[in-house]
This record gives sequence, C-alpha cells and structure tokens, in this order.
Amino acid sequence: MRDGRQLARQTRRFASEQRARSWFHLLTTLGVLIGLIAVICSDLPWLVRLPVSVLVGLVNVRMFVIYHDHQHGAIFENSKLAGWVFSLYGILTLTPSGVWKHTHDSHHRDNARRFGMEAVGTFPVLTIDEYRQSDRLTRFLYGLQRHWLTIALGYVTVFFWSFCVFPFFKSPRKHLDSGVAILVHLGLVVALAIVRPDVLFLGVVLPMLIGAALGSYLFYAQHNFPGVRLRPGAEWDHVYAALHSSSYLRMSPVMHWFTANIGYHHIHHLNHRIPFYRLPEAMAGEKELQEAVTTTLRPVDIFGCLRLQLWDTQTERLVSFAEAGAFGPAAATSGSVAEDGFVAENVPESVAEDESVARDGFVAENESESVAEDESVAEDESVAEDESGAEDESVAESESIAEDESVAEDEFEPSVLA
Repeated sequence: MRDGRQLARQTRRFASEQRARSWFHLLTTLGVLIGLIAVICSDLPWLVRLPVSVLVGLVNVRMFVIYHDHQHGAIFENSKLAGWVFSLYGILTLTPSGVWKHTHDSHHRDNARRFGMEAVGTFPVLTIDEYRQSDRLTRFLYGLQRHWLTIALGYVTVFFWSFCVFPFFKSPRKHLDSGVAILVHLGLVVALAIVRPDVLFLGVVLPMLIGAALGSYLFYAQHNFPGVRLRPGAEWDHVYAALHSSSYLRMSPVMHWFTANIGYHHIHHLNHRIPFYRLPEAMAGEKELQEAVTTTLRPVDIFGCLRLQLWDTQTERLVSFAEAGAFGPAAATSGSVAEDGFVAENVPESVAEDESVARDGFVAENESESVAEDESVAEDESVAEDESGAEDESVAESESIAEDESVAEDEFEPSVLA
C-alpha cells in the first residue's frame, strides 16, 4: 500500500479544473434556483409552492458547495465574473467571503489537529478529562455549540450569528462584508414582510431553515462520526487526518447532486483543489480512497453522529455524555452534564446527547481573541505554507508534495467549514 505522501501525489491528476464544465454546473444550478424562486413568487396555490420551497433549500445547498469550491480556488480561479457572482451570493446567503474563507481555511489547516474550545471553523472537541476539569460556563458553551438544536437552527445560530453578527460587531472594519450581509438580509425580510409575506416565508425563511440545517449537519457529521480517529498534537499528520478524521457520507445520486459531492469529504480534505465534480472520479481511481469510514443520512446514522460529544483517550473514540459517565470516578463528573443545567440526564437520549453546533460556521464565537486574530489564513495565498508547520515532519511532507502547482499548498492545510 502506498504511503500518505504517495497517495497525495496521486490526487494531483484530479486537481485540475475543466472550466467549461464548471460554468455548466454553475449556470444550470443558478437557472434551477431562479426558476424555483419564480414559481414561489407566482400566484400558484400554497400546496404547489410549498414543496418548491423545500427544493429551493436543497438547491441552495448545492449552490453553497459550488461557492465553497470557488473560495478554495478549485474552480473559476482568476475569473472576475465568477468572483462577482459568488461575492453577491455570499452576501445574499449570509456567508460573506471574508469570515467564511478565514474560518474555513483555518479548519483545513488544523483539521483534527488539537482538542479544546479554541477550534476555528469547526466543532470543538474536548476529552473527558478536559470537560471534567472545565468550569460551568465552559461546559455550558461546549454543550451549546454541539447541541442538535443549534444545528437545526443553523440559519440563525451559524449563518446569521456566527458568520455575520458576531464577527461584524467584534471587528467592523475587518468584516465589513458581514455588516453588509446583515443589512441586505434584514432589508429583504422587512420589505417582503410588508409586500409579500408569503414569498418571505416560502422564498426566504423556509428554504434558509432547510438549507442551513442540512449544511450545518454536514459540517458536523464530516468530522464527528462513529469510527473517527484522531491524532492531535505532535502525532498529527495531514493525510491521516484527511483519511481517518473525515468521513465519506454515502448518499443517493439525487442527494449527491443536491450536496455537490461534499459527502466525499475525506478526498476533499486530502486535496481541496479537486473540483467537486471530480471527487467521485478520484475515489473510483484510487483504491485507498475507497476505504474511508462511511456514514449516511439515514435517521439511525444521524442519531449515531449527533450523540457523540467527548473524546475518550483510553478507548480512542468519541462517546456520548452518558458513556463518558460510565468510565469511573474521573469521568463521572464529565458525564453529569445535567449539573450544568444544560442536558438533563432524564431527557431522552435523542435530545439529551445530541449536543451539536454547526461549528463549521459557528467558529469565531468561542475562540480566544488571540486565536481569532492569529489565524489570518485565507487572505494570504501562501496560507498553506504557514499551515504546514515545518515542525511537523508529516506536514512538511505534505508541503513538499504541494509544491506541484496542480495541488497548491493551500490545499493541504487551509480552508473552511465544509
């Protein structure tokens, strides 16, 4: 079997954009989205427009992943026209490129590299002992960020709050585009509430609720799933983190279309310069990529992911709060989440243990100020070099691989929430 360095080299052949194909996917997706919105704005009965509203939410997830690929530089690199289109899209969907690219590049650069509350662009992960030793406020915030309701309400918690409100009020000059997104969104909501409240609900609120909830869950399940393996600290390795700390979300062809293949997340983390439409090709072409840990969108698997809360260093797996309480006196405190007034143990497991937060976008809120400012990732095109962290031998190898222009070093370390 090839080592990680060799496998990373092999993915370079898929990391080339086919510009005509990129335009086809962008234009057809925009066309479908605009067409569906036109139906919602019509005078057709509610029973006709309601399912169309659901479709708008799903198609918007696809559009977001295409936007995400552009932010990585995987598609439409140096295209001014595409740049303007995606900048407008980011403003309209509460994902301004400034904060999105910063947090997502940080996520790619440090994917599963460390435990703690300071995670940027992803969900924080604490060990049982770290949770036990934390104060009540930290425990509460940790539970809040990973709670299933935070994911379900990602429209407000992740996209509106974490991508717009929090960063803008924290640093208005740096995140001016977040302020613009807030004004545009609130202006649209107020105008539609006065003129067309039906369009407000069917064209904005419901699609955003559906799309943000699905997107937030994808952010979560891509790195919090049964079978995930973590090697933080000195043992961290980019390739290992991509293949073992990132999941393959197996879906139907229809859902793969709606999610623009983001389910092939282990491959995306191995080489984020591979366009979304070439990810299945890469998986089919490299045997090692077909051995990823798999999860699905079936209810049983969704519950299986959402219940995971803490990392058990003894068994080296993610466990629920209830399981953490079964490991003896040292862990029992970390399992007694109820004492924090957040997750009562008598609440059904499906509610009590599913503490998840769309951290993919819920990033900046709990990171310390120093971390938030130091992670000046995506603005610098050579971000991957910083991320490679020459101190780590395995990262240095990824860096040497990335010298090939087909796999820009950005790819091995930086990027955001997907």
